[in-house]
Amino acid sequence: MIGVPVALITSAAFEWWAHRYVLHGSGKRKGSFWAFHFHEHHGSSRRNGMIDEDYRRSPWRWNAQGKELLALALLALPIAALAPLVPWWSVTSLVCIARYYRLHRRAHLDPDWAREHLPWHYDHHLGPDQDCNWGVTSEWFDRLMRTRVPYRGSAREEADRQRRAQRSGSYMQAAEGPEVASSGA
Repeated sequence: MIGVPVALITSAAFEWWAHRYVLHGSGKRKGSFWAFHFHEHHGSSRRNGMIDEDYRRSPWRWNAQGKELLALALLALPIAALAPLVPWWSVTSLVCIARYYRLHRRAHLDPDWAREHLPWHYDHHLGPDQDCNWGVTSEWFDRLMRTRVPYRGSAREEADRQRRAQRSGSYMQAAEGPEVASSGA
């Protein structure tokens, strides 16, 4: 049974490490397999206020979501193979992988939910510094490593939200302008 807390700790540590050093370290290099994370996923999330449209598409496509699923499946294989030796750790680790994908996907389909339930991940994508807040499913490892930088609820976030709403409103007014003008004439 000691495998359960050990798996929870190692999963959070690995999530933090992989996000920081693999997905952002190697991922910032355009030719890297991991470039999908920073260049596709982060780009889409920043442009669309946390939404990544790849999560609306089939997970079996060669896009950011498909590559993420492939990486998670390859991570799950050796963990599953260890199940006969360390069953509690293996099962808990596999549950953590599934939970990671489920929460990460939901966060990028429902930004309001992410802001409320995963503010550290919301802060990672929408805050001014994307090189912090590495945890996705929890913030505790970021707190331990002193890489947790809050953004949600800050004056900066409010200014950014107003700017995005104004841009969106200006776009909608421009799009509706000719129709409104012609229907009123």
